Amino acid sequence: MSSKVVYEGWMVRYGRRKIGRSFIHMRYFVLESRLLAYYKRKPQDNQVPIKTLLIDGNCRVEDRGLKTHHGHMVYVLSVYNKKEKYHRITMAAFNIQEALIWKEKIEYVIDQHQGAQPSNGNKYISFEYKSGMDNGKTASSSDRESQFSAPEDEDEPHPNLLRRTTIGNGPPESIFDWTREIDSDLSNQNVNNQAFSRKHWRLLQCQNGLRIFEELLEVDYLPRSCSRAMKAVGVVEATCEEIFELVMSMDGTRFEWDCSFQHGSLVEEVDGHTAILYHRLQLDWFPMFVWPRDLCYVRYWRRNDDGSYVVLFRSREHENCGPQPGWVRAHIESGGFNISPLKPRNGRPRTQVQHLMQIDLKGWGVGYVSSFQQHCLRQMLNSVAGLREWFAQTDERNALPRIPVMVNMSSASVSSKKSQKPNEAHPNSLDQVNAAVRNSALMDEYSDEDEDFQIAESEQEAYPGGLENDIKRTVLEEEPADEIDLSSFLGNLRRDDRDNARDCWKISDGNNFRVRSKHFCFDKSKVPAGKHLLDLVAVDWFKDSKRMDHVAKRQGCAAQVASEKGFFSIIFNLQVPGSTHYSMVFYFVTKELVPGSLLQRFVDGDDEFRNSRLKLIPSVPKGSWIVRQSVGSTPCLLGKAVDCNYIRGAKYLEIDVDIGSSTVANGVLGLVVGVITTLVVDMAFLVQANTPDELPERLIGAVRISHLELKSAIVPKLDPDPS
Repeated sequence: MSSKVVYEGWMVRYGRRKIGRSFIHMRYFVLESRLLAYYKRKPQDNQVPIKTLLIDGNCRVEDRGLKTHHGHMVYVLSVYNKKEKYHRITMAAFNIQEALIWKEKIEYVIDQHQGAQPSNGNKYISFEYKSGMDNGKTASSSDRESQFSAPEDEDEPHPNLLRRTTIGNGPPESIFDWTREIDSDLSNQNVNNQAFSRKHWRLLQCQNGLRIFEELLEVDYLPRSCSRAMKAVGVVEATCEEIFELVMSMDGTRFEWDCSFQHGSLVEEVDGHTAILYHRLQLDWFPMFVWPRDLCYVRYWRRNDDGSYVVLFRSREHENCGPQPGWVRAHIESGGFNISPLKPRNGRPRTQVQHLMQIDLKGWGVGYVSSFQQHCLRQMLNSVAGLREWFAQTDERNALPRIPVMVNMSSASVSSKKSQKPNEAHPNSLDQVNAAVRNSALMDEYSDEDEDFQIAESEQEAYPGGLENDIKRTVLEEEPADEIDLSSFLGNLRRDDRDNARDCWKISDGNNFRVRSKHFCFDKSKVPAGKHLLDLVAVDWFKDSKRMDHVAKRQGCAAQVASEKGFFSIIFNLQVPGSTHYSMVFYFVTKELVPGSLLQRFVDGDDEFRNSRLKLIPSVPKGSWIVRQSVGSTPCLLGKAVDCNYIRGAKYLEIDVDIGSSTVANGVLGLVVGVITTLVVDMAFLVQANTPDELPERLIGAVRISHLELKSAIVPKLDPDPS
């Protein structure tokens, strides 16, 4: 076969990291002909890869599911040769679609070198497996590896099997897979294990475009308070992958489609397909009189060979998720989602979503007030309609889908205990640490290490410094030599750090703003901004009959004081037009600029470069809905939205921002000025980073203005411009 690239692109190089390597490594993976390789950068001619793997008919693609990797959720694939199982390449993607494409391409190459196809033409062959009892279930490619892994070291016992793709350890035995139809009659089943036959459903009602079904069969071993199983069935115009990623989310996105969701966190990650979650419900049935409900349950998921997804729930107890004060712990007997592809219509993807729940909401009145249980159950099932409307009313599917990240409940509890004295530590803390070590060892079971493979000297010279230089530069930018004394800087608008203060300013926490991460070029991810590069030392609030330009020349201003001390200042002069002109002036100061940094290149660059990079992130934490919607929180390139005049002094750069130069900005400004005394406004200034060596983005500084009064502005004494 002639050498040609089958597929290539950036992926996460998943595996064990040495101490200090606590961030994601992106590598450029290339699959060509029979070779899978990865590089530190996109390869040029004759570049030596970090690691390679020869693909042949003995290779397997192991689907390891979702893993937490340095704070990110990634979808992990591991490629290995069954004759050399410890020589493998492990890769991960931030979205399932990309991982599935790689999986398909690698399996395509494996197929070409096996020289055989199944007689029925199917890409996969299914197996029969047992899970606690003989039930005749057909295992998909997603089922338990341990059922089949033993014969792999010997000759293949299944001559028609092309490959085996495995994920997770299969569903926990306590979880009943209600998505599988049982062909045997109910009388032949163990009722204690098989709650009821899923063939006996009746249509209860149609609601919000959904069909609501109720299980007909009664079971006597469940408590009276446990409802009959109910399921909602609807059609959503989206792909299975898009719906699955949304269903798995426990972040703020879930509020937009699940009206029964209040909070969710990760208790334990068992493996790539099984996790234990804590979930608080938002139920609207007389909330003043009924205590809120929460859940602790195990969630298992798999992807079937037909492209469908199954997500299964069942309650369980966990040592790190005991009863919470003020909450009643409900119990899920059985539940989850079945997400199945349908034929497209008018070029649009269509998916059938089934959501089943059988739940006991507990509490003294549940068994006596049936309407409570029914109302809450239908509220939870209505999330299928929420999914349908979310996809019908959003264009976010055009963005790269991301696997959601959840807050780890045990991590949060550990961090909250750091402030405790040593003798107040939880008695089980040592056990938890040991468990964490075991979990991390399990996750790194088959990891491969970049450092085990040498890079050619020519390649090392091509990227001098590399990672170490990035770390040194970041540390140099983040940690100034010592603090700047702010007592010598004065502005006419006072500083007040109290939350309820008025007509004042204070420094806004950088973590209130999200900026481009180190790997934004690869995954479009954003992270909290963190510490500012410069210190905000003073704010002036001016007014005059004309526009006020070049305010840094004013004698005694903060910029002049900083210059006398040998410091460098960046001044933002936000000019507000009107019958009376106003200027809000922010003075950001640093002892020196880091040579070669993005900020230094911005300060000394030309106006074209500055206009293409100067960014403002606005926010209105407190104000009317219409103002918050008008201002928004979307980052804005100031130089492209409004006219900016840059004045470079010996020890400062002043940026005069003429807000009146934009019709849109002027309209928003007219809305804001009328209610300015009722607003709390946050603003963050930064230089946009576009390339990997410029990332991550850092804030120049951020400020919060609280309940500003127009009458507090003063007329400045500016030296006249020379004629």
